[in-house]
Amino acid sequence: MNYYNEIKNKLINNEVYKRVKDYSKNRNELNTYYEVGKLLIEAQGGEDRAKYGDGLIKEYSEKLTKDLGKKYSITSLKYMRIFYLFVEKSQPPADQLTWSHYCELLPLKDINEINYYIKITSEQCLSKRKLRERIKNKEYQRLDDNTKLKLINKEEVNVSDFIKNPIIIKNKYNYDIENISEKILQRLIIEDIEGFMKELGDGFCFIGSEYKIKIGSTYNYIDLLLFNIKFNCYVVIELKVCELKKEHIGQIEVYMNYIDKHIKSINQDKTIGIIISRRDNHYYIEYSSDNRIYTRDYVIS
Repeated sequence: MNYYNEIKNKLINNEVYKRVKDYSKNRNELNTYYEVGKLLIEAQGGEDRAKYGDGLIKEYSEKLTKDLGKKYSITSLKYMRIFYLFVEKSQPPADQLTWSHYCELLPLKDINEINYYIKITSEQCLSKRKLRERIKNKEYQRLDDNTKLKLINKEEVNVSDFIKNPIIIKNKYNYDIENISEKILQRLIIEDIEGFMKELGDGFCFIGSEYKIKIGSTYNYIDLLLFNIKFNCYVVIELKVCELKKEHIGQIEVYMNYIDKHIKSINQDKTIGIIISRRDNHYYIEYSSDNRIYTRDYVIS
């Protein structure tokens, strides 16, 4: 078999097909690059030999550049080879992802990490730019290890599983992060509320900040009140610019119980609470009797 001619013909056919205004052209492109990757592996004598020899890739890239143009660089052909191996070892190409999406994912070494980003890109219709931003922020690495195991084993997840740690809060106004107040921290979050809610996971809606409740004769103010439509529950957020203290847990527990008693409806699940502090102290949560409370550090970037 003349592997080069086979690869060139597939790429030519793909370029012709891309000119047709058809929704299936993305699928055709992914299938083409999968087949090219397979041919490259075969031309190099199998997967094991392909790992160590890029001379053929360089040769084919130079020929394709001469015959078809500059689009098929050494890096592009390597990505096609990696794409083929990924599909063989993991999952078929996702219809919601383009080749541009996969070019952001293929440099990652962990198959489970790639699968995570494929999942959120498909579910949230992420653009290439948004996907790149999520990867840059190391979203997968900031998930709890138990969440990663659940994803690998395709187990049921709950509302707390996708809360990142630490939570990244954008500092648009270049505040002095060493002397920041809770009010300023709250302001930074509200200015980028959509990005903040993505740090918590999917399905969050903003209800209000400084949400006023009356306990006895005293008014209290919840820093942030959210609702998660996916898990059908209210979420109380308390912000602390210091290390987590035991009294913080008592405070948020009171707020959660208030929401459950006076605001949530009978068909909604119990309220959860998230304390976001400058520095976590997991011992307080370990000895807390309320498993609806979660704690996370924050990082201002």
